[in-house]
Amino acid sequence: MKKTYIARQAILDRHLKTIGYELFFRDSSDNNFPEVDQDIASSKLIIQNHIQGDIQTLCMGKLAFINFTESNLIHKFPLMFDKELIVIELVGNIKPSKNLVKIVKYYHEQGYKIALTEYDLAIHWDVLFPYINIVKVNIEEINTKRLKPAVTRMKAFNISIIAEHVETKNQQQTLAEVGFNYFQGYFYHQTEMIEGQTLTTVKTMMIQLLAETSNSTLDFEKISHIISQDVNLTIGLLKMVNNVSTGTNIEVVCLKQAATYLGEEKLRQLIAILALSNLTSDKADEVCKQSLITAKMMQSLSTQHDFSSVHEFSFITGLLSSIDVILSMPVVEIIKTMPLAKPIEKALMSHEGVLGDLLKLTTAFISDKNENSHQLINTSGLSKEILQQEFLNACEWCQALELSS
Repeated sequence: MKKTYIARQAILDRHLKTIGYELFFRDSSDNNFPEVDQDIASSKLIIQNHIQGDIQTLCMGKLAFINFTESNLIHKFPLMFDKELIVIELVGNIKPSKNLVKIVKYYHEQGYKIALTEYDLAIHWDVLFPYINIVKVNIEEINTKRLKPAVTRMKAFNISIIAEHVETKNQQQTLAEVGFNYFQGYFYHQTEMIEGQTLTTVKTMMIQLLAETSNSTLDFEKISHIISQDVNLTIGLLKMVNNVSTGTNIEVVCLKQAATYLGEEKLRQLIAILALSNLTSDKADEVCKQSLITAKMMQSLSTQHDFSSVHEFSFITGLLSSIDVILSMPVVEIIKTMPLAKPIEKALMSHEGVLGDLLKLTTAFISDKNENSHQLINTSGLSKEILQQEFLNACEWCQALELSS
């Protein structure tokens, strides 16, 4: 398990009410932007705050302002987000190319809010005005007295203006008179660090996934099989399904269904971001190993006796059995972000139903800490010898995954 570091800074309106937070990638506890490529920084931010975390919690229900380079836009990274949750901040452009205008128009038509940053008053930026919602002005670099003609042109397109680097109350009052709608800077909110934890992935799995996504037609069966071998990838896939199924009641019962529902384009996006952000390591975390063993053991046991009715739910339930430990969050809160079938939800939250019994039996046997384990074994219709053998088989399977990485 390794630490992740994200910084955020509030953006406020004239009444000092927070309307959103700009998010910044950090690679250490030092609250400074690291010397990394902007494309990589953006993809890491996406992973750490969206796929592995909860961007709504991070931004306290307010808008998340996220930097995207032209390359990020071409690869459709913003589509990983709910358009109601984010503002696309355009970064890394000296002037708007024809291609950038075309891309910005596309996201505008998709309903995304777009902010132009690094605005320098040049007239060539006006070509983007029909497609953007916000212009950000660095008042340390731009003489605001020269801004009035541009403000007049922006009003025709109902564009809001954010003043960056506001340091005093007097500045805020003057800027409001000029025409600024929102304000950002140390006077309101110093950039604060948010520490979290990120899981590890196995290198060979990522290589296999990238190889699979390079094919003209995706093999959902094979991809879901690879994803099923890593808890981190599973979480990412489920969160993606949840994001694209807004307003639709989707209950995931297996990873192949999740991958298929996501579709080829979004699945390719997910894997591209995982690769670009370099979320790889040499060994899986111990908690992840136990989840894998639980998943494999549950899958095998579910083919026997009274558990056959929950076979299709068994593997994914075991894989998510330690999700609260992995993410350091209550399981009830985590499940809200994942479109799981009801039997899986009940099993994970309260060990209800046949699936809950199977999970309880498996975890009790593995940990050998549950004083009711003998009773569970007796009522399951399975012998201790069978459980022991399936446990050893699951351990060997997990070990084989490690060796292959």
